[in-house]
Amino acid sequence: MNTTRRQFTDDFKREAVALLASSGRPLAHIAAELGIHASVLRNWRRRMGASAGTTQRPITQAAAPQRLADPGAEIARLKRENNRLRLERDILKKTVAIFSEPPK
Repeated sequence: MNTTRRQFTDDFKREAVALLASSGRPLAHIAAELGIHASVLRNWRRRMGASAGTTQRPITQAAAPQRLADPGAEIARLKRENNRLRLERDILKKTVAIFSEPPK
């Protein structure tokens, strides 16, 4: 299998960590929206926190939904979601066509 490793810019990593910190949503949800594994986002958060000298927010803190600070990140997330939904729709259309054919 010929797979290439995806490269992310430092800006993307910083914005992803900032989104995680400001949104109050679970790490797994943010990672899924960005199209990355949760462990990758967790590593970025750890590295960014260590380099900036900040600490992670406590687990007991209540998660309050907030508006995104960066509309560009929200637009990118919505475009990825839109593409995924189009792909799912196309797959379902093909499946219906296959099962609608009369048996031979």
